[in-house]
Amino acid sequence: MTTSTSPEDDLVFLDETAAHGFNLPRGATGVWRVLIIDDDADVHSATTFALGNLEMQHRPLEFLHAFSAAEARALLKNERDIAVILLDVVMEMEDAGLQLVRYIRETMGMTEVRIILRTGQPGYAPEIDAIRDYDINDYKTKSELTRIKLFTTVTAAIRSYEQIRAINASRRGLDLIVRAGTELMALQGLQNFAAGVITQIAGLLSLTPEGLLCVQENLDGEEGEEAGLFVIAAAGNFLDFINQPISAIGDPRITGALGQALRERRNIYGDDFSALYFAGKAKRDFAAFLNTRTPLDDIDRRLLEVFCGNISVGLDNVLMVTRLHHFAFYDTLTKLPNRTRMVEIINEMLATPARSEATLALVDIDHFSETNDALGHQFGDLLLLAVAGRLQSHPGKQLVVARISGDTFGVLGHADLVNPPMILAQFEKPFSIDGQDVQLSATTGLVHLHDYEGGGTDALKDGDIALKRAKLQQRAGHFYFSHSMAVDVRERVRMMHALRTAFEEKRLFVVYQPQIDLATRQATGAEALLRWKTADGTFIPPDLFIPIAEYSGMIIDIGNWVMLEACRELVRLRSLGFVDFMMSINVSQVQFRHPHFLDTLHKALLETHAPPAFVELEITESMAMEDPDVLIELLGQIKQTGVSIAIDDFGTGFSSLSYLQQLQADRIKIDRAFVIEITNSSRGSSIAEMIIQLGRNLGLAVIAEGVEDERQADILTELGCPLAQGFLFARPMTADHLAAWLKSDGLA
Repeated sequence: MTTSTSPEDDLVFLDETAAHGFNLPRGATGVWRVLIIDDDADVHSATTFALGNLEMQHRPLEFLHAFSAAEARALLKNERDIAVILLDVVMEMEDAGLQLVRYIRETMGMTEVRIILRTGQPGYAPEIDAIRDYDINDYKTKSELTRIKLFTTVTAAIRSYEQIRAINASRRGLDLIVRAGTELMALQGLQNFAAGVITQIAGLLSLTPEGLLCVQENLDGEEGEEAGLFVIAAAGNFLDFINQPISAIGDPRITGALGQALRERRNIYGDDFSALYFAGKAKRDFAAFLNTRTPLDDIDRRLLEVFCGNISVGLDNVLMVTRLHHFAFYDTLTKLPNRTRMVEIINEMLATPARSEATLALVDIDHFSETNDALGHQFGDLLLLAVAGRLQSHPGKQLVVARISGDTFGVLGHADLVNPPMILAQFEKPFSIDGQDVQLSATTGLVHLHDYEGGGTDALKDGDIALKRAKLQQRAGHFYFSHSMAVDVRERVRMMHALRTAFEEKRLFVVYQPQIDLATRQATGAEALLRWKTADGTFIPPDLFIPIAEYSGMIIDIGNWVMLEACRELVRLRSLGFVDFMMSINVSQVQFRHPHFLDTLHKALLETHAPPAFVELEITESMAMEDPDVLIELLGQIKQTGVSIAIDDFGTGFSSLSYLQQLQADRIKIDRAFVIEITNSSRGSSIAEMIIQLGRNLGLAVIAEGVEDERQADILTELGCPLAQGFLFARPMTADHLAAWLKSDGLA
């Protein structure tokens, strides 16, 4: 029986002319690949006949053929770029097509390809069940797929495939952008980051890197699109232009495209290039030029817009990090390496054979702070710049010059160039600053690196040790670091930690040496003295640990504690009946200069209830002569408390008598050296006699210390010295022993 049908419903596509309206113009690149899977050869022929001369989305179709599910599996292993699969449901088995769908989607992971099921026997795979259970895009019976409907169905599938591919391409592109950003941020330095930008853009577009990245400093007064535009990274044919102005390339096409991108603040796309704009901050913009060889499609352009937006932030950040790095490792005034960078440079030097002939010098400008205070900080800065320039200029780039601290420079190089004569020669000529000639001198500490065992930090530390030793000797001098100096420093550090521990563990204690009336041989008071006994019973001499306590600042707490202990002992002795007893307390210069010293004295007197009239503070003569105007004011405040003042070691500090009268001291102590001189020197008692006479004339009490034999005591008595202390009368003793001694001998 025959059935009459219209041409649109034909199963076999015979009417070629019916599709003339669907022919599209050629000219697009690429093809859409369509895979036909069917065990009926006529179906393959009819499909290719119906669609073979047509274009969809401006591309022709290319057909692949498989006549069984097994053959399709084999073909798909090698052919992945397929847009549409026209798949027969029934082939080797009733559900061969459906199983193949599952294999394509799940096993092969082909999620983009559009699958259209065709069946001549709908009963084997009901349409609703197939659509619901399998990832297919359309399901048609062969009887309904006329030529026009087949064209419509395949066109819709290709459009869907194209959209999915675009979405996935965008997703993959965004993933690449995120990954690129992560990788770029791992790069250190502006140039490394910029080179990475070119590489990542090329990777994003699947191109060979060939381009350049420029930074434009928008400097005032410069005009033109090329003003301040420098190449900071390049790849391919542009490698030779790194760190050169863009004009060095000499290609108007490149400079014009970059200028347009910067001027219009947007990306510019040409037929074979792209000029990308990266917005910067702080008057800095970036632009990149890339050879793309072909035009970029919309997807690539959109990806580049996103990429440029992200990388603009990255470029700003890396530029900021570069600046921070510069601030961290270079001095802002002189632009020289700073101490941190110098440590790195020394470490690099120590790792090379050059260390065998290298020397490090620390050069400190003498009296710079006085010059800075007198002439102003701006003048001082200009002076530092002049010194830096002179150290760098002679003998040129063979030396590394750094600014280590305020007025201290580091010089590193060959020992023939880094030596005292060469360095001091730089200061022979005056420095001309603002029309003034300023004559400077410098002190130098040097370290030989040929057999040095430490690192850069150690070398600078040891250079500083040598510098301090040189300053102790003389200004404009020098000193080379030696191993013995390091040993001394380590020993001081060791003792400093041991002293801190001893103080915390209460192994420091106070002893008292009686002071005697030479006429009656009775005790009138005592001097409180600090002692240190280690855990193993060893005594550390005060002349070893007191300077360390002063240097470390521990003398503040230790001195305050000694003052409290001495005041408590005074009160205890008074309770035992020794009411006319004077307690003399040594005060360190560091302790005395502390801004809260007066508060500490008030607190000690208040807390212990010690009578101020029987408390005496001893200060050295050299301390009294340092900044005497300030000291006179402080001593006046101390005198208001009722506490008396003694000047220790008198005669050793060359004090001015005019100042001595203003100090309001109550008594002076003859130094031990002058007491010994009484019997051991050809001059006899001349100095001691002079001090005693001076005290009498100024109305000051006089006490001699270090009296060790009767002859010294007799001579002092003859000279009119009323008081003395020393081993002849009593050695320093603990508080308990002092009380017992006073009861038995001291006030007998």
